[in-house]
Amino acid sequence: LVLELNQVIVPTYGTVPDQQNLHTPEWVDFDDKPDSLFFKDGQRRIDFVLVYEDESKKMTHRRSDRKKQRRKRQVYESNLINNGLQLEAARSVLDEKLIFVKVHAPWEVLCTYAEVMHIKLPLQHNDLKTRKSAFNWFSRLFRVDENIIKPEQEFFTAPFQKEHLSNFYIQDKDTFFNPATRSRIVHFILSRVEYATKNNVKKFGINKLLDTGIYKAAFPLHDSSFRHLSTDPSCPSERYLLYREWAHPKNIFKLQPLDFIRKYYGEKIGIYFAWLGFYTNMLTVAAVVGVGCFLYGYLTKDNCTWSQEVCDPNIGGNIIMCPQCDRACTYWNLTITCESSKKLCIFDSYGTLVFAVFMGIWVTFFLEFWKRRQAELEYEWDTVEYLEQEEQVRPEYEARCTHVVMNEITQQEEHVPYTACGKCVRMTFCTSAIFFWILLIIASVVGIIVYRLSVFLAFSSKLSQHVNGTEALRKYLTPQTATSVTASLISFVVIMILNIVYEKVAILITDFELPRTQTDYENSLTTKMFLFQFVNYYSSCFYIAFFKGKFVGHPGSPVYWLGKYRNEECDPGGCLLELTTQLAIIVGGKAIWNNIQEVLVPLVKNLIGRYSAAARSEKVVPRWEHDYHLQPIGKLGLFYEYLEMVIQFGFVTLFVASFPLAPLLALINNMLEIRLDAWKLTTQFRRMVPQKAQDIGAWQPILQGIAILAVVTNALIIAFTSDMIPRLVYYWSFSVPPYGSHSTHTMEGYINSTLSVFNISDFKNESKPSSPWFGKLTTCRQVYRDLRYPPGHQHQYEHNIYYWHVIAAKLAFIIVMEHVIYFVKFIISYVIPDVSEKTRSKVKREKYLTQKLLHENDLKGVKKTMGKIAEKIIKGADSTFRPKDE
Repeated sequence: LVLELNQVIVPTYGTVPDQQNLHTPEWVDFDDKPDSLFFKDGQRRIDFVLVYEDESKKMTHRRSDRKKQRRKRQVYESNLINNGLQLEAARSVLDEKLIFVKVHAPWEVLCTYAEVMHIKLPLQHNDLKTRKSAFNWFSRLFRVDENIIKPEQEFFTAPFQKEHLSNFYIQDKDTFFNPATRSRIVHFILSRVEYATKNNVKKFGINKLLDTGIYKAAFPLHDSSFRHLSTDPSCPSERYLLYREWAHPKNIFKLQPLDFIRKYYGEKIGIYFAWLGFYTNMLTVAAVVGVGCFLYGYLTKDNCTWSQEVCDPNIGGNIIMCPQCDRACTYWNLTITCESSKKLCIFDSYGTLVFAVFMGIWVTFFLEFWKRRQAELEYEWDTVEYLEQEEQVRPEYEARCTHVVMNEITQQEEHVPYTACGKCVRMTFCTSAIFFWILLIIASVVGIIVYRLSVFLAFSSKLSQHVNGTEALRKYLTPQTATSVTASLISFVVIMILNIVYEKVAILITDFELPRTQTDYENSLTTKMFLFQFVNYYSSCFYIAFFKGKFVGHPGSPVYWLGKYRNEECDPGGCLLELTTQLAIIVGGKAIWNNIQEVLVPLVKNLIGRYSAAARSEKVVPRWEHDYHLQPIGKLGLFYEYLEMVIQFGFVTLFVASFPLAPLLALINNMLEIRLDAWKLTTQFRRMVPQKAQDIGAWQPILQGIAILAVVTNALIIAFTSDMIPRLVYYWSFSVPPYGSHSTHTMEGYINSTLSVFNISDFKNESKPSSPWFGKLTTCRQVYRDLRYPPGHQHQYEHNIYYWHVIAAKLAFIIVMEHVIYFVKFIISYVIPDVSEKTRSKVKREKYLTQKLLHENDLKGVKKTMGKIAEKIIKGADSTFRPKDE
């Protein structure tokens, strides 16, 4: 080796060596062993693979450009060798233009960088006694067979130190660093090795080489085919086991082998599937309660008095409603809404109220128990102190560190990419850009609202609603329904298009911010993307739930939007059913679209690549070439899977009062999602570089924010979107004297008493229906819940006493519901500790062992050395002061 490995702590970059001083990889031919994971000598394991296209066979670039690319690559590979890595190159079997450079990290390099990266490695077996759960026999039915995937041994671990090598649990040097750790160390080196210097600025890192096309790919190898066991006896075939016992559809009801997933893919992938599995399990409880509430509404819908009155030809059949738009709309019969009122009885029942309160408490249990589970995984997977000790600075950040500042803590100079003023400018620009794009989303929502207002006029003129009409279609295809469905479909298409744009914008803004670490980068991007997606997905739902039909005025004095369009009204049954329709279209369409993107696209690409390769040759292909033809996972990894699930979590919690079956649909989707994501990782994508992760990152506070907001939104939906509070006020106060005429509390007469009366002679000329009026009646009825005094009253068309009672009841309900749920959430959060007692004991035991083995042994060595020195000093003193006669 050119450089002494023991002195390599962080790579030091010198001047670019001359051509004759460059080190080159050893060239070999493929040995016809398709499943081998080793160099040609069969001893050195392949820890990473780099792929490039031979410049001499490129015809698409100028000769000077090809020469520059080749020079940068040669310098880079030479520096890799200088840093202790061993390289072996081989030409592709199927395409002679492709060159595969296999990378191996020797033992000395692994030890050096394990210490630099503070990687935790085993000290000794975990000797704490574990108490078996009472439900262990039950969970065993759903666990993976331990004879197929053996449970991982538990060890106490400590950050690796070369000088304490003898204290670590090393049975075999070849297996002490598992393949995932080896790949992570090699990727750390690849990301920090220089390949050029321009204007005294060093250019380094495999990511830049990939972006500029100097390398076509860089990835660790899968250890086998997912279809069969490896033919190489030294390969464990973990990919095959993961596919068979985790990704295969037959395991849809099985628990996930999380430790095995973490071992193969790293902690970052493991924590995602742990969170998704935990969320799915918790959804089981919510789904059962939601189905119970739905069944309660379905079974009691026939006892829904107000719906019976709407459908009764003697009550609803004699009620003529006022037009819902100017000129084009006409009078219509209340019985038209009979079908929608029956459906509304299912969702707008007392069971929905109970379910909304339950979900407010459920989400607290979910978050608190997840914190406990996350704390267990942090300890078991050695990520407790990861963020403080181990995470390294992003190469992109290091490359921009040209400014020198004084560190207030260390009082030493350090390099940063921008000054304080520059940082303020960047933050101002990024914040302004975020607000601009959010305003653009809101503008698209306003466009959809304008569409709804304008198209409602067209549907009203074509879908005629004469009071004597008897067409069967009219019961289902009303102007409100047609407008709602088409607007929801258009809204979904706009949302999907804007998502593509916002993804690019969020990445550009985050790149411009230049976060210091990968965790900082992902957290910053997560916040922006969720903010965009939140406004994009939920804005239309918030409009329907809290704004539509709330500011319409009355037939004699309507409110206009943009001075032109009459403000949109709800169906007489309220906007709750329309909100349910909107949720169903967005959630269902989103799930279908995501599955097409996530599964079909990589599957089709791989099939095309596989068949084209098979058409070219029937030769035996090595493992690295098989993996190269798989799809790359992308720089953001499972970011979009997290985003998809968190958006779903928002739909399940924020608007659950309008659709109690949402948790059931989410449960079914997630059971499939786990297996689809697992299938995609094990069969369609190259192996990811294993990465550490302490938790789910910025998604945790986002989930907590959604949980807090969900209590408010559900309380508001029940109070202002549903018709529950007006019905309760009528039942308890206005059905009996002094306001009502019934002797006992009842819902009879609710429809007639809550439909305000309007005199058709009070219509303004610009609002008067163009179709002629027939019959002897001189009044029509406003949409109920408007609650105004009738014509002829001294306060005609003003809100009546019933309206103010309802408003007071709604405000009181919101205050009581929020305070009760928040108080219960506080009690639950206080009672359930974030870290279990069992995990605390393990952490304390590990710290004790670390101190004992790594520090006390040093102290004993120092004492022993000092003791020998003291003995020599005493002996020297005795000989000096001994009497002469002796």
